[in-house]
Amino acid sequence: MELILLIGIFLLIFIYGLYKVKVKGIIGEKTVTLILNFLDKSDYKVIHNVVLQIGGVTTQIDHVVISSFGIFVIETKNYKGCIIGYEKSEYWTQVIYKYRSKFYNPIFQNAGHIRALKTSLKEYRKLEYISIIVFSTNAKIRIDTNVDVVNMHRLIRTIKKYSTANLSQEIKKNIFEKINSANIVDSFNKKEHINSIKQRINDREKTIQEKKCPRCGNSLVERKGEFGRFFGCKSYPKCKFTKKILK
Repeated sequence: MELILLIGIFLLIFIYGLYKVKVKGIIGEKTVTLILNFLDKSDYKVIHNVVLQIGGVTTQIDHVVISSFGIFVIETKNYKGCIIGYEKSEYWTQVIYKYRSKFYNPIFQNAGHIRALKTSLKEYRKLEYISIIVFSTNAKIRIDTNVDVVNMHRLIRTIKKYSTANLSQEIKKNIFEKINSANIVDSFNKKEHINSIKQRINDREKTIQEKKCPRCGNSLVERKGEFGRFFGCKSYPKCKFTKKILK
C-alpha cells in the first residue's frame, strides 16, 4: 500500500513538473477572476478569457472590464521573484535568487490585445482603453513605466482610481454584447494558438535581423541612448519601435 502511495505521489510531482507553467497561469487567472468579482456589477461588466480572431490571427485576452470610465484590458502574469524592466524594452527579467529568465514585455503583449479589441469595436472610435498588467502578490515589481503594472492585491484600487465617466449604460451594454458575440473561446484551439504565437515571434526576429521594423516595415537605424546602443525605427516618432543591441 505504501509503495502504491509513493508511486502516486511521484506521478503527481512528475505531472506537475510537465505542466507547471500552465498550472501557475491558470491559478493566476482564476485568482484575478475572484478579485474582479468584488467590483460593483452595476458599474463594471467583466468578461474573462476573451478570444478574438482578426484577419486569421487569434488573440487571447485574460480579462476585459467594461466600465463607465473606460475599457480595462488585463494581462495576468503569475510570476514571483523580482520583475525588472522598462516600458519600452522588448523583454523583462524575472530574478529568483541567482536564477534569471527573460520574458516578452507584457505591455507590448497587451497592446496587441487592445489593437484586436479596437478592430472588433471599430464603430466606437472614442473609447478609452486602459492596460493593466497584474503580477502575483509574491512578485517585487521594479518596472519603470507609466502603464499600470501592479500586484494582484492592488488591482481593485488601480481600477477605481479611474473615475471620469465617459460611457453610458446603454453603450456599456452594447460593447459587452459585441465582445461576447465576437468571442470564439468555445471553438478555440489552444495548441494552434500557441504555435501561431511562436511562428509570429520567429517571423518578428527574422524581420529584425534583416534590419526592418516589425511594426511598420521601415528600416531600423542603430542609435545610442542612455542605456546603450539600440535599433530604432527610421520613421520615429511616428513609429517608436526599439530593440536593445546585445553585446
